[in-house]
Amino acid sequence: MVPVLLPFPFEEGGGEGPLTLTLSQKERKSECCLFQRQRGLTALLFAFTALTATTAHALPTYTEVRTAHQPSDTLILDRNGEVIQRLRTDSTVRRGQWVALQDISPALRTAMVLSEDQHFYEHSGVDWRAASAAAWGNLWNSKTRGASTITMQLAGLLDGGGYLQRSARGRSVAQKLGQTVAAQVLDRRWRKDQILEAYLNLVPFRGEVVGIDALSRTLFGKAAHGLDEREAAVAAALVRAPNAKVQQVTQRACGVLKAMQPGGTPGCDGLDMFATAALQRRDFEASEGIAPHLARRVLAESMLQGSGASATIRSTLSAPLQRFAVETLQRHLRELHGRHVEDGALVVLDNASGNVLAWVGSSGELSQASEVDGVMALRQPGSTLKPFLYAQALAERRITAASLLEDSPTHIPTASGLYIPQNYDRQFKGWVSARTALAASLNVPAVRTLVMVSPDAFARQLKAAGLPLREGGDYYGYSLALGSAEVPLLNLTNAYRTLANGGRYGPATTTALQAVIPARAPAIDPRAAFIVGDILSDSNARARTFGTASVLATRFWSAVKTGTSKDMRDNWAIGWSQRYTVGVWVGNARGAPMWDVSGTSGAAPVWAAVMQHLHANTPSRAPQPPAGLVQARAAFGSELEAARSEWFMEGTAQALFNIDTPSGTSGHSAPLHITAPASGTIVALDPDIPPNRQRLSFKASASGRWLLDGQPFASGAQAQWLPWPGRHVMQLANEKGEVQDEVRVEVRGAGVKAGLK
Repeated sequence: MVPVLLPFPFEEGGGEGPLTLTLSQKERKSECCLFQRQRGLTALLFAFTALTATTAHALPTYTEVRTAHQPSDTLILDRNGEVIQRLRTDSTVRRGQWVALQDISPALRTAMVLSEDQHFYEHSGVDWRAASAAAWGNLWNSKTRGASTITMQLAGLLDGGGYLQRSARGRSVAQKLGQTVAAQVLDRRWRKDQILEAYLNLVPFRGEVVGIDALSRTLFGKAAHGLDEREAAVAAALVRAPNAKVQQVTQRACGVLKAMQPGGTPGCDGLDMFATAALQRRDFEASEGIAPHLARRVLAESMLQGSGASATIRSTLSAPLQRFAVETLQRHLRELHGRHVEDGALVVLDNASGNVLAWVGSSGELSQASEVDGVMALRQPGSTLKPFLYAQALAERRITAASLLEDSPTHIPTASGLYIPQNYDRQFKGWVSARTALAASLNVPAVRTLVMVSPDAFARQLKAAGLPLREGGDYYGYSLALGSAEVPLLNLTNAYRTLANGGRYGPATTTALQAVIPARAPAIDPRAAFIVGDILSDSNARARTFGTASVLATRFWSAVKTGTSKDMRDNWAIGWSQRYTVGVWVGNARGAPMWDVSGTSGAAPVWAAVMQHLHANTPSRAPQPPAGLVQARAAFGSELEAARSEWFMEGTAQALFNIDTPSGTSGHSAPLHITAPASGTIVALDPDIPPNRQRLSFKASASGRWLLDGQPFASGAQAQWLPWPGRHVMQLANEKGEVQDEVRVEVRGAGVKAGLK
């Protein structure tokens, strides 16, 4: 009797043999037994037809499969869609990006079809000729390869319910019947190119590696479009036996090469060594690209927003600018290597949108702490906080840009003792204008200005500009004028962007999905922001410290400030043009001091190079002055500085500035401020000293009216107070009774009766 051939002896490439029907010798000789077995199997076929048809009709469409594909890596794209970083986000599997069929090498497509399904383009999902041969061989217990087609294998890979999933012993008869029906349905619904493309992207190859993209990058270190014939043959051999030994993989790969080169001489020589080397490569880098620190940040933000790990995330970065920034920073740090400098960071912001255009978190291979993100690390900013201090003093009309400030040794009493500021070069310039003091980055005038403003008020100004100070101004004291607080480069650069935007603050953004913050009221007075920008763009004003041929001078309009922290641990250069704000930090991530690195030799050359690159074909013009400013001629007594045209807020213009009225303005009284003691002073009473001998002296910049805890206390430029225990507020008011300044003191100790004056 002729046996009935049933479509069940199919097997995926991953199996070692087909489904086998084991018949005893008696059964083979018994026609009756054979007929009974065939009739039972026929009944089984009809019994499962309805169930498998339901499974087949539940198969997804090509579009659904491609859309649902979730790589184990996330690609970070730049603003134009170019890949700038790849991050692994799923450690359980190595699944690459979905690769279109036209982007897969022709050699691989040919090798896979010849190895797995030679009649792929001819059959309708099931190769009945191969199935018949396999069934006949199985019937007579001869070992044959399975006849599972690429379409049938794909049907099994798409079975989300697990009905068609194979076990360790292979698929059951019912599963194979379902796979057969599903493959025919799949072939009717999908085009052949879609089937082959999906198969190559979903098929497991070896270990955790799934899909051709992961295989190409893991085993061969290249994209799928670059695979040659030898690599394609090894890939095809792995589909047949993912966990086979190298010798078996080599033999099968050689067979694939012979099929690919009919009549030719297959290049099997050395294939064993080639396959061994490829299979030893278990993984490629978990992260690769030009923006690793930004990539981790935007991925973390995406996870926090509840969107999970996406296949791609589009950032605001510009890939060409990012490459230039990385190369420029590394090249300059190599030049500084002999000065004990190995780390650096850089960020570029678009002034209008706040988009981050470049984010370089470290010097990469030059650093011993390359994983540390220098853009977000807390570091002391040095003199880069001075522009905000002078802007506040200008806005409060405590000074003008032409006001004279004394650059001379000073001892300022504080709650923790005397504060003695020094200049960078340990020299003093005498009386200088506020313009010169800021542009030339003189320390003592800055501290004197902070005495007028008060550390607490200055700290509030810095926070309004987006600087995340951990403590209040009283904690830092007068050293806050010289950058004793720690801030990240990103926030500091964005604060300078606030100056560039006329005092209006807005957050920096790294992805297009981040919420747009509505326009706010100015964090800095727009008139003061304009004057500060005009000062920082003045090459003549900075010449006292930096000379006339400084690297800070650009061929287009720009404003810039450098800074160096205590012991030369941090060096900064931050500035803006009409369109961009650039911030650069160099130093050592571990906090070690640099050797002989100044403001113009450390970060400034990198800042200048990036700015020149940004404006190679883009002009930068000076901003227009806002309403409320006037330009008038200012002269200086004793020829302290050359007469010049200066910007003033309306009502503060003055024709002549002398050292006897350094910060006065014509026709207007300068705001009063308390010069001593410092706010936050703690006074300890000594019970062994008579109470009337324990007096605290309050001093002011000029004569005023003193109020203690809200009550009139004294008048004049000084006031003597007999303290008593508790917390008190001393205020200073002008002739109109308007409070100009205040300090808070705490008195501790016993033996003095309350109310005693």
